[in-house]
Amino acid sequence: MRLSLTYIARSADDSCLLMRVLIFRLCTLAIVCSLAVAGCSKGQAQRGRTRDDAPKAVKVEAVREEKISRSVEVVGTLAAEDQVTIASQADGAVSRVLADLGDRVRSGQPLIELDPEKLQYNLDSQNAALARALASYGPTEPGHLPPIDHTPDVQKASAELGQARQALERAQELTKRQLLPTQSLEDAETTMRSKQAAYDSAMQNARNLAADIDASNAMVKLADRQLRDASIRAPFDGYVQKRLVSLGDFVKIETPVMNIVRMDTLKAIGEIPERMAPWVQVGQRISLSVDAYPGKAISGTVTRVSPAVNTNTRAFPFEAAVPNGDGNLKPGTFARVHLATSLIEPVLTIPYAAMQYRYGVYRVFAVNGDHLGMRELKTGDRVGDRMEILDGVKLGEEVALTDVDNLADGMKISVAKGDLPAASAGERGAKAPSAAKQVSTSGE
Repeated sequence: MRLSLTYIARSADDSCLLMRVLIFRLCTLAIVCSLAVAGCSKGQAQRGRTRDDAPKAVKVEAVREEKISRSVEVVGTLAAEDQVTIASQADGAVSRVLADLGDRVRSGQPLIELDPEKLQYNLDSQNAALARALASYGPTEPGHLPPIDHTPDVQKASAELGQARQALERAQELTKRQLLPTQSLEDAETTMRSKQAAYDSAMQNARNLAADIDASNAMVKLADRQLRDASIRAPFDGYVQKRLVSLGDFVKIETPVMNIVRMDTLKAIGEIPERMAPWVQVGQRISLSVDAYPGKAISGTVTRVSPAVNTNTRAFPFEAAVPNGDGNLKPGTFARVHLATSLIEPVLTIPYAAMQYRYGVYRVFAVNGDHLGMRELKTGDRVGDRMEILDGVKLGEEVALTDVDNLADGMKISVAKGDLPAASAGERGAKAPSAAKQVSTSGE
């Protein structure tokens, strides 16, 4: 029994010793691994610093000044020179529709005809009233009225007045000789006054009849016009844009019946940027293009320029006449309008490929000794493969052209003597030409 206890105690001591040895070996292995990892990291860092410290070879180009001829590029709208909604000038039911959507019509061509029956009756009635007034006035020649004092009633009253005047004169002479009683003289005077009143009344009736004839004649002309208005006609040459009535519809005066547009000449309507307004004048030639006919050369002439700026857009509205004899251009379509001006300005430019675009800002990397300095740019218009610079760099400063998207502020560089690959023309634009080009100022 005592021997067994002694054996168990020795076995426990051996196990503890083995555990201590195992733990010591594990700790030693961990320390060795840590030192190895630290050594590798230090070596990689040293190699990285060696690579970062190596200057990057870049190709550079100096900021230069160019003289450019300004032009204006705006997006406008083509509109019809004349566009009208024709309304009925008479009451009646639509009896015929003579033109429809898309039809070409000529000035004076009938478009819609109304039922003329009632209008014809009205004209006949007015002609009868005119004939009655002419008959009351007296026999007349067609289209000519005799003088008022030549009407039958006036001539009769005038004769009776003359006879009464002669009778009064004889009575006065006989009364002076005391050959005629005073009563007879008084009767002659009364008759004279009566005939004078009758004459005046006849003259007034003749004037009234003449006025009635004029009124009846005007009513006849009005009834004739209303009858002619039953045929609704085109006011000018053009095309039917929309038909608004159908056969059998009853229309009243001022009811719209059809839309007509004139398309022989269209208007290009747009707005000129405020700073370019002084360089655009009436009579100036323009060129424009439309999506429906890509590549087709279309020209026009500026016809109107607003004298006041649009306060919402800070631009000046303008109109230009665009010939459209073949009718291919359609009102309401968009057009890109190009206006060349005589304005020539000196500007600073850099290659478009030298710019880096980050977070909505154009940047460029200027050479400062053996390092790059990042500059934020205020850009103007694109000039071919170059960009106008309003602020950010100065004339003569050199800017990097190589691998622009991967450049950074403060990067160490060396200026390359030979050609180096730059960003592709498709992505950043090709190398800028030496000659200046025309530049367009865009406007909404």
